[in-house]
Amino acid sequence: MSALVCRVVAFFCLLRASAAVFEDQVGKFDWRQQFVGNVRFAAFDAHSQASKKLLVATEKNIFASVNSRTGELFWRHVDKTGQDGQIDAMLVHGQDAVLVVGNGRLLRSWETNIGGLNWEVVMDTGSFQTAQLIGLADIVKFVAVLKKSAISLHYLSNGHQKWVENLPDSDTVQYQTVYSSGNGDVFVLGLVPHSHIVVVAYNIEDGEIMKQVSVEAPWITSLDSSCAVVGSAVLLCVDPVSSSLYTLQLNAEGRAEFVHIPLQVPTAISEFTQPPHPNVLDFTLWSSPPNHTLLADLFSFATTGEKTVAAVMSPKNETACSINLFSADTGRRLLDTTVTYNLDPNGGKLNRLFVLAFLKKDDSVGYRALVQTEDFALTFLQQPGRVVWVREEALADVVTMEMVDLPLTGTQAELEGEFGKKADGLLAMVLKRLSSQLILLQAWIGHLWKLFYDARKPRSHVKNEVTIETLARDEFNLQKMMVMVTASGKTDIFFFLSLQLFGIDSKSGTILWKHYLQNVQPNAAFKLMVQRTTAHFPHPPQCTLLIKDKDTGLGSLHVFNPIFGKKSHIALPTLPRPIQQSLLLPIMDQDYTKVLMLIDDQYKVTAFPSTKNVLQQLQEMASSIFFYLVDSSQGTLSGFRLRKDLSTELMWEVVIPAEVQKITLVKGKRANEHVHSQGRVMGDRSVLYKYLNPNLLAVVTESTDTHPERSFIGVFLIDGVTGRIIHEAVQRKARGPVHLVHSENWVVYEYWNTKSRRNEFSVLEQYEGTELYNSSVFSSLDRPHPPQVLQQSYIFPSPINTLEATLTEKGITSRHLLVGLPSGAILSLPKMFLDPRRPEVVSEQSREENLIPYAPEMPIRTEWFINYNQTVSRVKGIYTAPSGLESTCLVVAYGLDIYQTRVFPSKQFDVLKDDYDYMLISSVLLGLFFATMISKRLAEVKLLNRAWR
Repeated sequence: MSALVCRVVAFFCLLRASAAVFEDQVGKFDWRQQFVGNVRFAAFDAHSQASKKLLVATEKNIFASVNSRTGELFWRHVDKTGQDGQIDAMLVHGQDAVLVVGNGRLLRSWETNIGGLNWEVVMDTGSFQTAQLIGLADIVKFVAVLKKSAISLHYLSNGHQKWVENLPDSDTVQYQTVYSSGNGDVFVLGLVPHSHIVVVAYNIEDGEIMKQVSVEAPWITSLDSSCAVVGSAVLLCVDPVSSSLYTLQLNAEGRAEFVHIPLQVPTAISEFTQPPHPNVLDFTLWSSPPNHTLLADLFSFATTGEKTVAAVMSPKNETACSINLFSADTGRRLLDTTVTYNLDPNGGKLNRLFVLAFLKKDDSVGYRALVQTEDFALTFLQQPGRVVWVREEALADVVTMEMVDLPLTGTQAELEGEFGKKADGLLAMVLKRLSSQLILLQAWIGHLWKLFYDARKPRSHVKNEVTIETLARDEFNLQKMMVMVTASGKTDIFFFLSLQLFGIDSKSGTILWKHYLQNVQPNAAFKLMVQRTTAHFPHPPQCTLLIKDKDTGLGSLHVFNPIFGKKSHIALPTLPRPIQQSLLLPIMDQDYTKVLMLIDDQYKVTAFPSTKNVLQQLQEMASSIFFYLVDSSQGTLSGFRLRKDLSTELMWEVVIPAEVQKITLVKGKRANEHVHSQGRVMGDRSVLYKYLNPNLLAVVTESTDTHPERSFIGVFLIDGVTGRIIHEAVQRKARGPVHLVHSENWVVYEYWNTKSRRNEFSVLEQYEGTELYNSSVFSSLDRPHPPQVLQQSYIFPSPINTLEATLTEKGITSRHLLVGLPSGAILSLPKMFLDPRRPEVVSEQSREENLIPYAPEMPIRTEWFINYNQTVSRVKGIYTAPSGLESTCLVVAYGLDIYQTRVFPSKQFDVLKDDYDYMLISSVLLGLFFATMISKRLAEVKLLNRAWR
């Protein structure tokens, strides 16, 4: 009987916690944007001029097909992260795309129409160099894969290996290029730097070496960067030191040697010298002496029919570039167009150019071009220089973000400002209020007319474009400005050298502004802070980004307006020393700007802004300002206090042996988090009071011993003011990575159990007991008794990528944990399932508290997925923000994609439902009103008639 009662209670608890998204709510308050990242390879579908396919392979190990007309993705394949999934080469022939993956480990062929896998073969180990499509009698039949010490030939139809041969003298010769002219030979080119080039010719049928020659070339250092095979088996090399061209006929009989061609400096940028050989393009775009600098930023080659053209893209000014097409045979300019960029002038410079040339009906040459800039923006251009679409691929690398409230409209701000101004007199105030109300009435009537006018149009003709000029706070503060910091730049070793700021409308996902920051130190920590919100009209909102300079390693501040993206011109403090810690204090200057306190490596304090009023407040509050520093390499956690002279004093230090365990995570509570209730009502009507320490730090350590039997993780709860260890929990035979959430009086963390080989959740809750020590104020210095700590662990059936808790305006709504899964799903897990007081045996008191009976397995219900089928690939962070409605929490999940939605942990108790029947209720109310009036009249007549009797 007790087991049946437990099942019934658990069923009703699960039923109450379910919060599925209904079909008519899909896309109503959520959106998703998918990205591919920095493009390494790109290819157009050259078989048809009307084709929409654009194939790209990126450094994120993604192979995708992009609609060239709209910029949207047809399909996308996300491979493993790291070296195993790295795309080394992409070759396209017809409807097949061949990829070399994992440093030459895999060879794959994809069908480009639907993105299906044709075949996959595993190749022999070896350092990959290059790959090339090989044809025989003008028909492409094979794929040649060149590695450091061997070359293999595979059939294009099924990937089977035809032959594999070792490369001669591979210990001394660096083989880098493979080429075939279609006459039955496969040429492999290698070099010994500053000495000679080796050319080896293999028979395409059996792999037999047909010819091997060495050609003296003491000026060459690399084939990849300075040489290319053009025309009919002609190697063209450039020597920038002597400003010369060298050509070599690969299939020439007899002794082979380079032909030296000194370059002549032309007078105009658009001139080409005549080709020294009919099949060789002399590509010379040089400036006047003595600089001898290449003026063209980007160039690319394209073939259409029997014509080969060279496309050159050069900057004209800050917002315009020119694209020129030249004939590869004659050097004649075929086309000259100007492209105007409607982008931020401070954006990244041009980086890569991919061109598709095609013949028009009048036999003239047209083009389509894909341009990538240093900030990873992809721009698709079409003749005559028209920008078709832009994809901001930097958003695939979001580092951190904040949500900022939108400003009030002018009339709303004026109404709000009336309460803070001195009255000019009763009559003036009344007239001002009447005029303001009249303006609001006019705006409301205009809004109703727009709704009526748009309702008469087809839905496709209604434009709801969001611009900076039309941004204004909505009724419930659900629409906000998302300020995102992204990592972009050179990523050769997976470090980013520059940052980009984006301002995105949370309602539609529209990018409203962006700003590109250069010369940022790689792999540095970045911190984004909101110093002033939009609540202090007429002062504009202000955000500050703390970054490190790449050259000096010193910290610097980038201050900007988060609504318009404009950089602030206020005076910034000089930071001569590296910054160790930053704190946003609850102190404001005369302009309502919160004070940012910066601590350098010599423990000196810098305040921003540093006005006289701010410094005076700092001196008055110095005794109550504490901060901590973490040194993971030494295993120390140190606490400091600010003195009145704005110097620092070491208060405590916790030392964790670095040779045994290392500090991997330190997390405090969120500053904008509110706690609604100080206690928890028990089943016997008593109150169990929470231990609400705002200075509490959760410190996670992991053992340095990787053996499964000796590995462990530790969780320390340390008071940030006194350094006292409140509680210590050790999970033996466990390892990270550990994901942790610290909120109110509880800490939830997830880890990997090496003994049972499963993921587990553990929850810690702290209580003061049945008596509250001090109900009005909390002081870490006045705590004689440690709190009671309850702990329970649960089995979770899936690994996780990230973990965060919901956040509401007043903290009344129940807490949910938002769990990012590797599958791309975002799980909204009710905190009630991670309650350490869940009983193993159900009692009357536990029923009174609605406690779920303890079960070690944590369920995953599909209706808990807040993103239904809108998966977020490689989710690495979840951001939550409160709205104007207590029931609603705004959620942004970012990784390779960005997904924004709203969650309702306790359902929408403060809002009418979407399917609320206004017509029925209005009809009933009107009917009752008229019935009341009629009944009143009938009653009066009846009383009058009775009085006359």
